[in-house]
Amino acid sequence: MRDGTTAQITVQDPEEPRTLGPEATAAAFLLGGIGAGNVSLGSRGELRDWEIFNRPAKGYTLPNTWFAIRACARGADPVTRVLQSPVRAPHVESHGYHQSTAAGLPHFEGSTMLGEYPIVWITFEDPHLPVQVSLEAYTPLIPLNAEDSGLPGAYLTYTISNASHEPVDVSIVGSILNPVGGAEIGQFGHPHVPQGGANCNVRRESDGLAGLYLHSERYTPEDLRYGDLALAAMDDPVTCKPVWRRGSWAHEALEEFWNDFSVDGRLEDLGIDTPSEDGKTDTGSVAVASTLAPGESRDFRFVLAWYFPNRINGWNENARVRRPGRETIRNHYATRFDSSWEVARYLAKHRDRLEHETRAYHDALFQSTMPAFVIDAVASNVAALRSTTCFWLEDGRFLGWEGCFDNEGCCPGTCTHVWNYAQTAAFLFPGLERSMRRTELLDETEPDGKMNFRALKIFESVWDHEAAADGQLGTVMRVYREWRLSGDDSFLRAMWPTVQAALRYAVEYWDTDNDLILDGRQHNTYDIEFYGPNPLTGVFFLGALRSAEEIARYLGDDAAAQRYSAAFAGSAERLDALCWNGEYYEQRLDDVDAYPYQHGTGCLSDQLFAQQMAHLLGLGYLLPRERVRTALESIYRNNYLQDFTDHVNTQRTYVLNDESGLLVCSWPRGGRPRVPFPYSDEVFTGIEYQVATHLIYEGLVDEGLTIVQAVRARHAGVRRNPWNEVECGNHYARSMASWGLLPALSGFACDMARGELTFAPRINAEDFRTFWSTGRAWGTYAQRRDHATGQMEPSVQVLYGDASGVRVRACGREWTL
Repeated sequence: MRDGTTAQITVQDPEEPRTLGPEATAAAFLLGGIGAGNVSLGSRGELRDWEIFNRPAKGYTLPNTWFAIRACARGADPVTRVLQSPVRAPHVESHGYHQSTAAGLPHFEGSTMLGEYPIVWITFEDPHLPVQVSLEAYTPLIPLNAEDSGLPGAYLTYTISNASHEPVDVSIVGSILNPVGGAEIGQFGHPHVPQGGANCNVRRESDGLAGLYLHSERYTPEDLRYGDLALAAMDDPVTCKPVWRRGSWAHEALEEFWNDFSVDGRLEDLGIDTPSEDGKTDTGSVAVASTLAPGESRDFRFVLAWYFPNRINGWNENARVRRPGRETIRNHYATRFDSSWEVARYLAKHRDRLEHETRAYHDALFQSTMPAFVIDAVASNVAALRSTTCFWLEDGRFLGWEGCFDNEGCCPGTCTHVWNYAQTAAFLFPGLERSMRRTELLDETEPDGKMNFRALKIFESVWDHEAAADGQLGTVMRVYREWRLSGDDSFLRAMWPTVQAALRYAVEYWDTDNDLILDGRQHNTYDIEFYGPNPLTGVFFLGALRSAEEIARYLGDDAAAQRYSAAFAGSAERLDALCWNGEYYEQRLDDVDAYPYQHGTGCLSDQLFAQQMAHLLGLGYLLPRERVRTALESIYRNNYLQDFTDHVNTQRTYVLNDESGLLVCSWPRGGRPRVPFPYSDEVFTGIEYQVATHLIYEGLVDEGLTIVQAVRARHAGVRRNPWNEVECGNHYARSMASWGLLPALSGFACDMARGELTFAPRINAEDFRTFWSTGRAWGTYAQRRDHATGQMEPSVQVLYGDASGVRVRACGREWTL
């Protein structure tokens, strides 16, 4: 299908939402705001991966922390269950499951999970209870409102429905351990705080909120261990057991609690109000009780909030500020709140607005007429933006690792050549994206135009490494993107001098013979250097020149615009002549083995990455249109494998056995180097998404959708987590390339500087609906054929922000909002 036509889906398009059973043990749905840390919800209904302490912590479960229900129908015995389905095999613990896991208590027989980020639902199943039980959980996510999308907390709402013919007494209890000081699991499974103590669990009430405030008297507000948690209910009546019985954390404490709750669904306060001893901490519980009439349903609403404001002032011990008085820095949320209780109060007070705006975003996205797996890919990877991959500091800086190891960040510095791929923040939270551009250009670019592709100088650390050609030139393109999305002229003018310096550096350093072809030593996203003319960096140079031309023309610098235009024309013609082999663009070297880690005649999936970005930015074609399309067809034909059973990969393995995916590179014409570049035989979801996006732009819609469906099939909860696409670390930033699918399929383009929106769907054009966003507003676009008139009827709805005066073009019409 040629560009501009529409496609009818031929790949599988499931109509029903994808639900996950308890066998989906890889599924972990992130709760928590931008730069605020996370706790995840598993498919059994369990809280897991407590990453609220300013570091990754995959696999860390907070002991004694779970919810339970007691239900008693009139005239029947009460039934008490942990609000989880049973622990899944294998059961290989050396001493069995410790009582702090609650594994030995009665659980629900089953559970199903439905996650549509940012909202997740768990439905619990057990025929022995006289009620039906479900859980809804989310942290507010509101595009263009980063503040309220960056809250360190979450709503947990259990909906209980009485399907019986008798009244039912129902109680829900939430228990939580006080982890301040660093809770650890001892050799025999006992929780303790080896370096802590003086922990306090206090009942609090305010503004219709009642629950527990968990803190410590040991640490000063400047200490890295300083912090607190809150678990509260928004309903009456609330009973609390601030502290379970102290001592060895043996079975009697859990038994006393379970019996206390099971008797009448209410909690007896043991009256322990002194801080914990050294090395010890306490568990507390909050319960809500109600009687449900036959047929009645009720929401039991809880708020979980945390506050651990201090982090090291840097990336890690090797890259941080060490000057006395500046060793630590606060998270951005600490500029708004002074405790977790204040966060909980805010969530409770503003719940109606936060819920309405979050659901408006969710519904606008998930009610799209695009295939369900596309929306799944677009929405699920927003989680990376709110994972421990990213952090947001009190000075306003937004920064990100490439990804995260299970217990620490991986590859620091908001790496330009990785974050090149990410589109999510630019479209949803453009202010944060502009913050990254300011860091890259105003703080990390040297006077000669060399850009540090890892932002370490901002933390007074030395970065002695050559520049990354694709990252530096891609940053120039992203400056243009940020301006088009926002229309922020002050931002553009502030970036412009350094943009020009970065381009001058590209010519002076990477173009060794002044012919406007980059042929020098070109460091890139594969963590190696390409030599000679090659499409990856060569096309990025073209995209940067076109971006600079458009910027210069808008700013009235006609001489610079003409200079960049002429350079683009000459470079594009020469690159096309040098690298086109009749099927795709390849690297030109007389001897591919003269340098290690080249690709030579290989068919590189990223060969036209910058062209895909140019489409997203409205820059047009950088190379001949028909050759671009032919190259994309070659990438799909040669690099997409339906089965990996016979694939040889001696590098990292992200796709296995009967799974499908897109290789980073292949050599269909022979000539594989003796030592090809690392990662060439691997599969990166971020590259898959950018290629799929580009295929769609070129009218190869079915091919693009096939790749997307393959990615999401691999992340179905059993083999991999749907909300964590791994590359060099968890929640890898490159995966946020998936957002590009939305503008590609909807034919969406915007220029907020000139106040213009355009829609031209490439799929389901007869009856189409999509979410759209700019730096000023977001909403929905729809078009449908009026069968009475035969005319297409387009409409735009603004759900948030201000788009007044913006001109819309769609279906051959033009109107002003």
